Amino acid sequence: MRYSQLLITTAKETPAEAEVISHQLLLRAGFIRKLTSGLYTYLPLGLAALRKVERIVREEMNRAGAQEILMPMVQPADLWEESGRWKQYGPELLRFKDRHQRDCCLGPTHEEVVTDVARREVHSYRQLPVNLYQIQTKFRDEIRPRFGLMRGREFVMKDAYSFDASEEGAEESYRKMRDAYNRIFKRCGLEFRAVEADSGSIGGSFSHEFMVLAKTGEDTLVICQSCDYAANLEKAKAAPPVKTEDSAAMLDCVKVATPGMKKVDAVAAFLGLTARQVIKTMIYVADGELVAVLVRGDREVQPVKLKNLLGVTDVELADDDTVWQKTKLPVGYIGPVGLPIKFVADQEVMLMVNAAAGANEKGFHCTGVNPGRDFTPALTGDLRQVTAEDCCPLCGGSLRLTEGIEVGHIFKLGTKYSAAMNATFQDTDGQEKVMIMGCYGIGVSRVVAAAIEQNHDANGIIFPLPLAPVQVIVLNLDLKNAAVTAAAEQLHSELEAAGVEVLYDDRDERPGSKFKDADLLGIPYRVTVGKGVEKDGTVELRSRRSGATTMLPLTQAAGEIADKIRVELAAAVGE
Repeated sequence: MRYSQLLITTAKETPAEAEVISHQLLLRAGFIRKLTSGLYTYLPLGLAALRKVERIVREEMNRAGAQEILMPMVQPADLWEESGRWKQYGPELLRFKDRHQRDCCLGPTHEEVVTDVARREVHSYRQLPVNLYQIQTKFRDEIRPRFGLMRGREFVMKDAYSFDASEEGAEESYRKMRDAYNRIFKRCGLEFRAVEADSGSIGGSFSHEFMVLAKTGEDTLVICQSCDYAANLEKAKAAPPVKTEDSAAMLDCVKVATPGMKKVDAVAAFLGLTARQVIKTMIYVADGELVAVLVRGDREVQPVKLKNLLGVTDVELADDDTVWQKTKLPVGYIGPVGLPIKFVADQEVMLMVNAAAGANEKGFHCTGVNPGRDFTPALTGDLRQVTAEDCCPLCGGSLRLTEGIEVGHIFKLGTKYSAAMNATFQDTDGQEKVMIMGCYGIGVSRVVAAAIEQNHDANGIIFPLPLAPVQVIVLNLDLKNAAVTAAAEQLHSELEAAGVEVLYDDRDERPGSKFKDADLLGIPYRVTVGKGVEKDGTVELRSRRSGATTMLPLTQAAGEIADKIRVELAAAVGE
């Protein structure tokens, strides 16, 4: 592969549109080009990196016993109406009508389509278990696409779906996929963690996200520093609260004037309490209805936990005007005693004794408020957001909050789709049973971006060898020198013959420009052919990651480089 014949256009300046490092470097290195908001064209080296991820994913999915298929990107609305998601999914689902005025959508995911495949093709327990996967383009009409390949509207995804006859079988399918995902991301050379996560619009009873650890990640992870516990912030738990006060010492509930004091800290200071002794009441809109949420004064409500406790699709914090118009309650002075709307409470609140809370009257709070005696919530549960000050729910160890990029997500779906769409099979007794499903996704194009977020320096990309679009770049530093050019051509040919993916920089450019471009592209190994060839018959091998250089005899260079790459790739696979 010759640089002079390849479509590569690099840039020195960082594009103004690019906010995160992966977007900046993918554009500067000429890997991708923007068509319009959230849509990108992959140029040759960008596509080569994408294919590397696809190959690793495909090999490990096949190894785990999954079978590759390819489903349509355009999906009929009637399948989504069967599952109940046509109206539920939201505006990210791009809906349209075909020429016959039939409702369709561009597939953001394929649960409905694959369930239709299973119900048509699988009829007996003898055909189960089965795991079907595809690597295909998806489309989600993101309201604010950003960060290049990290959050585009069109992206490449691997999605797999398992069908089992029993819960035990479904557990085994889930385990196989979790093991396969661990192998995939290890082979990609990424630092990652599998974390407990919310299932979101996909549904199901349980899920794990696979997160690449990076400062620019959009998700916050909670990781125990003493054991293997890890969870997305929206799912994370802390060690359960313990009641320490004596419940027999309850005081009377008394209304106290607190003029102008709407914030927890101000109320606590005025009453001689700490924020931990104040009940904070937040008003949310849950599927169009107001609901109050009680948390300890030093805590924050976790909206996803609230949504799951209520069993609703959407929750958002109500603004002050909405609260006043619908309840005539003054924000900042709302509390659970005599509260006229439905309210729920975090489990910590139910252990509080003699707390302070709003009196539902402007300028007043109550002291001596006790759950059970003075108020009873409609529901209680874990509703608060975990902090670094909390302890691990498994071992009691210290927790650490860090950022991560989601590159994979696996779900235990159960019968959510198979029951709704009548995907059944005959068991050993000839009885009709509903198939039990799992769902397993990897953002293939996002893996490329995540790898760059985790592997770069001031000079450009540093690709892990398994993901690099090419493994070696050969630089000819003097095209006008016959001996140097002959040596570079020879090395290029020998590396190709040895099975090495090599890019030969045969451009008539200054050495400095070639060095800068080689670093920007992130190719793992650089071989410089220059004066050393004439002087003592040597070339320079440089590692992009470590910067270490080695002088190699030209006659042995191709063999030694090929051996080095084979050993490194074998180690990545675990051989």
